Amino acid sequence: MNSATAPEAAPASELDSGRQPAGRGRILAWAAWDWGSAAFNAVMTTFVFTVYLTSKAFGGEDEASAVLGTALAIAGAAIAVLAPVTGQRSDAGGRRKLWLGVNTAAVALLTGLCFFVFPRPEFLLLGVTLIALGNIFFEFAGVNYNAMLAQISTPANIGKISGFGWASGYLGGIVALLIVLQLFVQPSIEWFGASTEDSLNIRLVAVFSALWLLVFAVPVMVAVPEVPIARQDRLGFFASYGLLARRIKDIYRTSPHTIYFLLASAIFRDGLAAVFTFGGVIAAGTFGFDLKQVIFFAVFGNVVAAVGALVGGLLDDRSGPKAVIIGSLAGLLVAGTALLILGNGTYSFFGISWSGSMTFWVFGLFLCLFVGPAQSSSRAYLARLAPTGETGELFGLYATTGRAVSFLAPALFTLCITIATPLVAPGQAQRWGIVGIMVVLLAGLLVLLPVKSPGKTGIAVVPFR
Repeated sequence: MNSATAPEAAPASELDSGRQPAGRGRILAWAAWDWGSAAFNAVMTTFVFTVYLTSKAFGGEDEASAVLGTALAIAGAAIAVLAPVTGQRSDAGGRRKLWLGVNTAAVALLTGLCFFVFPRPEFLLLGVTLIALGNIFFEFAGVNYNAMLAQISTPANIGKISGFGWASGYLGGIVALLIVLQLFVQPSIEWFGASTEDSLNIRLVAVFSALWLLVFAVPVMVAVPEVPIARQDRLGFFASYGLLARRIKDIYRTSPHTIYFLLASAIFRDGLAAVFTFGGVIAAGTFGFDLKQVIFFAVFGNVVAAVGALVGGLLDDRSGPKAVIIGSLAGLLVAGTALLILGNGTYSFFGISWSGSMTFWVFGLFLCLFVGPAQSSSRAYLARLAPTGETGELFGLYATTGRAVSFLAPALFTLCITIATPLVAPGQAQRWGIVGIMVVLLAGLLVLLPVKSPGKTGIAVVPFR
């Protein structure tokens, strides 16, 4: 079959398959993966191990950062090319959970191998390769994990469950980061893991992160059932791309707003990622926070983001995901505007002194509050539109479109700083990078506005093969 044939009845999404609502234990098991995966995100790729890799021990910050950036760019390209097909093939073979387990194990293995990255320049290539490969397998695992959302939720509670998963990830990252800080980075007790000789303490962080990920991945492998096999005959790997192209064409023909949402979400998700990517940089460079203050803010910021994800999930089920996303993006634009206008200046309101530090704490936390709901409802939005048996493939496209525009916010952040540098006082240009992030968020919001809500658009009819 080379084209879709419309059935007598409208096609259903996997979410509307009529299964019984999942029990609390199954939902907790699913969310535990989000909790555990935060060790790779927060510890390995954000706050600890990549900072270690770009230190002077590996040949200098500039050179090491360039090598790391190149490796991650290559990983991003691989994810963009491979993610939809990996999701498609796990859907078709009834092996969604299997491949979640395989890819998670691969991430844990690659993370654990980072223990052998000694603080010498000749180990830089090994370190960035392990992190880059870890990112690839982590995204593959995320495709299958996100697709499982439709297995454990119903149209009445998908927003709440998606928000609970995101909140678990934020809180898991806090706990993992605090453990790492107390036992390895700034140890509060003397033990062999606190030794800084050959950076043993940082290398042991990799072992801890691998174990953390594995332990919290076990519940979902036990509690959530496998998906039914969609077809008995297997397509070859390259033939899968032909099927993918036909399905994209038919999704656009029978449910164009699914494609429109993928494009809109790709834009605003890049802006959401930039909020966390550059938040610490702006806190230090513009508002004068030291490292301890940045980490302290990160902890509170993740707590607020978790609360936002939980509340946003409840609103999602009542008002729909589009309303939550629009409200969140509007909130982000308001908070970003306040940071831009007030900057690090000191003001007096009704006799009360308002410092630059207070500005960042208040409006920075507002940014965190709105990021969680936007991310959570984006996942729930797409799950509502996924045809039965095609959820993994659709989330693969979700990953691909996100990677395709992931250069936007960083590029505009840098461009705005470059333009502002000769126009403002020394040390004031970085603040204007906020404009670049806000432009991306605004563009995503404007592209999203005409996109129909899931309840107002049909489920795509896609070819079987």
